[in-house]
Amino acid sequence: MSTQTHWESVYETKSPETVSWYAPHLLQSLQYVRTAAGSKQASIIDVGGGESTLVDDLLADGYEDITVLDLSHTALEVTQQRLGPKAADVAWLVADILEVELPAASVDVWHDRAVFHFLTTDEQRERYMAQVVHALRPGGFAIVGTFGPQGPEKCSGLAVSRYAPEELHGKFGAPFELIESHTEIHTTPWGAPQQFVYCFCRHHAQ
Repeated sequence: MSTQTHWESVYETKSPETVSWYAPHLLQSLQYVRTAAGSKQASIIDVGGGESTLVDDLLADGYEDITVLDLSHTALEVTQQRLGPKAADVAWLVADILEVELPAASVDVWHDRAVFHFLTTDEQRERYMAQVVHALRPGGFAIVGTFGPQGPEKCSGLAVSRYAPEELHGKFGAPFELIESHTEIHTTPWGAPQQFVYCFCRHHAQ
């Protein structure tokens, strides 16, 4: 089964409020985006945004240049239907972040909650980082959340990589200055705790 087929199956068989990563509001992500975005016209991409509610809150905040990317067409359709007419104010990309061709230096804020930890090989992580460096404008920001060291070893039947803050930042390397890291406990819809680690980084201006 391909990765895309796997995620289509997940979203076709589970409602948005029943997946482990669901939260009514991604408060930590929203806080970092608000800090990173210099204006309401800042270009923001939510990688693996799927059925996430982050786009709802970004639109409510007045941000005007939002892209939501996900492997699953089904997940994006669910979010579009939830947003109704407001969905027309968002760019939607059904794509694999490792393969998609993003415009160079086009993004001010890169957000990813729970995609990076599914990349379990050095090759995948290097391709991902090449995409971040390619797409971010000089001085742009990357916000990435993954499972922490005490987080689950699998999610939706797939193996994951877990990171302490310094390990996560280490994957980004010298081009990125770590501004802040944060560890939080996310509670799944069925009440189980999951440790998440965020790194908030700035891409060095050239």
